Amino acid sequence: MGNWETAPLLSGKTIVVTGSSSGIGRETARLCTKMGATVLGVDVTKAFEHVEEFYRADLSDPRTIDALIDVLPSGIDGIANIAGLPPTAPAEKVLAVNLFGLKRFTIGMIPHLNNGASIVNLASLAGFGWPEAVAAIRACEAVDMDDVATFARDHDITNERGRSYFFSKEALIAWTLQNRWTWRDRGIRMNTVSPGPVDTPILGDFLETLGARAEEDARVMDRPGTPADIAPVVAFLLSDMTAWIRGTNIPVDGGMSSNILCEMHGL
Repeated sequence: MGNWETAPLLSGKTIVVTGSSSGIGRETARLCTKMGATVLGVDVTKAFEHVEEFYRADLSDPRTIDALIDVLPSGIDGIANIAGLPPTAPAEKVLAVNLFGLKRFTIGMIPHLNNGASIVNLASLAGFGWPEAVAAIRACEAVDMDDVATFARDHDITNERGRSYFFSKEALIAWTLQNRWTWRDRGIRMNTVSPGPVDTPILGDFLETLGARAEEDARVMDRPGTPADIAPVVAFLLSDMTAWIRGTNIPVDGGMSSNILCEMHGL
């Protein structure tokens, strides 16, 4: 890595990183610490590396989320919502962690945030097709976490071909866009980062679920991404350099989303 890693881009900031124990979350926690931040890590798996404090929490459980919000301090400058489940997990759990739990945690944390804070949600190339899912996305807006299973059944959101994962990321991108100005009076902004296939411990889960689609992606791509490709973009969005980036989804996918757009429009 270059010397930019040690630039004090996040000096003096307190950042919450969910999913801090592995993969992109672990690398984000490491990089934010390196850049001067005090990192508060959240994960269901205990790991104390690269964090000042660690909070063990199951983000599929609404009561655990509420308890976590209660114990986290005020004066937070940023949240990196990176915790997530792969499409091999039960559909209800995928939706609970990747979407409904993330939303509950984020909204509950707003009073804990400093003015000018940044929220970064980890979405995915899998959310690219969100405009085609608007009806279900609107239907999920008022769903309580205790009703996730009913919502999934009513809208046929299952694990087949990774649909639960795809929908969770589609709805997350849409929710971020919708909240582009929600906390603008306090200078709080929210954006998403959408990786393509990334070489993490759950890459095999995606290959198992997506089958032919994953093979096609692998054929087109030069290589899978790595956590080190994604974390710097998250850190950048957490910094004061991005105060006027609001409600934006940034693809970090080796050109895959551009390739899809070019094919869609005959370019």
